[in-house]
Amino acid sequence: MADAATVRRSRITPAREAELYAAVLDLLREVSYDAVTMDAVAARTRASKATLYRRWGSKPELVVKALRHQKPVSTGEIGTGSLREDFHEMVMRADDCRMEQDTSLMRGLAMAVRENADLLRALRELLFGLETTGLDRMLRRAVERGEIRADNPALEYVPHVLVGALVVRGLIDNQPPTQAFLTSYIDAVVLPALGA
Repeated sequence: MADAATVRRSRITPAREAELYAAVLDLLREVSYDAVTMDAVAARTRASKATLYRRWGSKPELVVKALRHQKPVSTGEIGTGSLREDFHEMVMRADDCRMEQDTSLMRGLAMAVRENADLLRALRELLFGLETTGLDRMLRRAVERGEIRADNPALEYVPHVLVGALVVRGLIDNQPPTQAFLTSYIDAVVLPALGA
């Protein structure tokens, strides 16, 4: 029986999977997380609901994997030899339009996690956990190179500070985050806090 399930799963090609993920993200941009249903995804993609559940198990997992799929690179893959350049490279990997779309999605999901423990768990495990691990590696390499002290209390807050810059820019400045803003923010706030 497990072999039959494996065979069914393999019918979704990488191109079809990308199409499904794009449809999920489009739906999230059009309506709230709560309004996105497996029925709506199935109708939008002309897939069966059974296929969606068999492949992803739940709506939170499908949403988070769609978010993860659209991400061009993991922070763990960046290694320029300098913390400042690592941060700048991280920012340059996403264009301004993409950052605006991603930030809008994340704000919507931030509201949804208040009511949906399964979504929060999936975001932590499948998205934030991976990114935090990559960021930890980046910071650990900077410590090993002597760029920052291992006992710097700001180290544990770097993810919070970076995510905060993305989300709060719209609230304070009524503007989306941009590469220029984030690069300047990193140089003016993050690196000085780390003593780098």
